[in-house]
Amino acid sequence: MTLTDLIAPAAIIPALKVNGKKQALQELAARAAELTGQSERAILEILLQREKLGSTAVGNGIAIPHGKLPKIGRLFGLFARLERPIDFDALDSQPVDLIFLLLAPEAAGADHLKALARVARMLRDPEVARKLRESSDTDALYAVLAMPQSSAA
Repeated sequence: MTLTDLIAPAAIIPALKVNGKKQALQELAARAAELTGQSERAILEILLQREKLGSTAVGNGIAIPHGKLPKIGRLFGLFARLERPIDFDALDSQPVDLIFLLLAPEAAGADHLKALARVARMLRDPEVARKLRESSDTDALYAVLAMPQSSAA
């Protein structure tokens, strides 16, 4: 199982320049809106609401902001490697430099949770995270994300 069914090369930002969590979410919402045709404001509001429940930073410099949109047709992923790590209110207090945004249709239910678990499992693999941090262009990042789970390590 790979992440290529969630993410396309156009949905990879190899060196996002942001100064904080809110700016990062705004930039990701803008790119997601471009690629999905959804409202940037609606995406941002859903992401900010989710962050109010608790940070989506999962530790080790990784965040997986996510939410459900009523008008999106399918699961959508967007990956950003930050130029500089930022504070994301992570439980382990580590700054975040790898962000995988996941948007799902409101009716996605279990598919949304399965996709979230798959993204988290892959990004928590120290070898995958290392390769993502060392890759500086879209094609290299996509190649790491496209690796089957077992051979990614």
